[in-house]
Amino acid sequence: MKPTNAVTTLIDWPYPLWIAHRGAGKLAPENTLAAFRLGAEHGYRMFECDAKLSADGVVFLMHDATLERTTSGQGIGGDLAWQALSQLDAGSWHSRTCAGEALPTLEALARFCLANGHHLNIEIKPTPGTEAATGEAVARLAARLWDGAAVPPLLTSFKPDALAAAQQTAPELPRGLLIDSLWDGWFEKALALDSVAVVANYALWDAATVAQVHGAGMRCLSYTVNDDWAAQHLLALGTDGIITDRVDLFSPS
Repeated sequence: MKPTNAVTTLIDWPYPLWIAHRGAGKLAPENTLAAFRLGAEHGYRMFECDAKLSADGVVFLMHDATLERTTSGQGIGGDLAWQALSQLDAGSWHSRTCAGEALPTLEALARFCLANGHHLNIEIKPTPGTEAATGEAVARLAARLWDGAAVPPLLTSFKPDALAAAQQTAPELPRGLLIDSLWDGWFEKALALDSVAVVANYALWDAATVAQVHGAGMRCLSYTVNDDWAAQHLLALGTDGIITDRVDLFSPS
């Protein structure tokens, strides 16, 4: 566990400040390769994605537990085998231009990022009831895919059990605890998970909370920041990472 005194040195941080949410925010169908390519075209060098587990153990990208919002399928995504998931249309919901876009595997996105020198924040997004299994599978796959890479992916989750499984499976991979409120014990949980970062709803950060997290040697990241005033406030507080949908508004350079 990290010490919590104010003189703790911040961990080395190899990641850029600006992170494109789900690839390119809302400009392309989220969590598809089309989105990550578009985010890269806007100059982003780091992306956030959501990873979950198919019924037959394939790690694929999708945010929701259910398929209806972002695919042509129905029901719970994690209940289907990858063969069925791979046939779904994950683009028509967004626009006719993106019709036929497929759900990608995490491995496909990893190949794209590694080939182009991009960084990745992998949010472990388990189907309810599969927290430990998903954390283990994501960590194992990420450790294999990024073996020998100069900068590993950052693994994050709202689910402490998923992060704990990732910690046990691949302790060398950096982790961050996602929070949407300052629930009792969040700070202690982040320390117990040996987190390198806390990734919070941007409205939660103030000077005291930033100082608390920095004082423990961790970094402060924010989601999902789509307004200039919010970004300027977070920069003034000295936070370390901004996840945004507005790849068309914020220049990452």
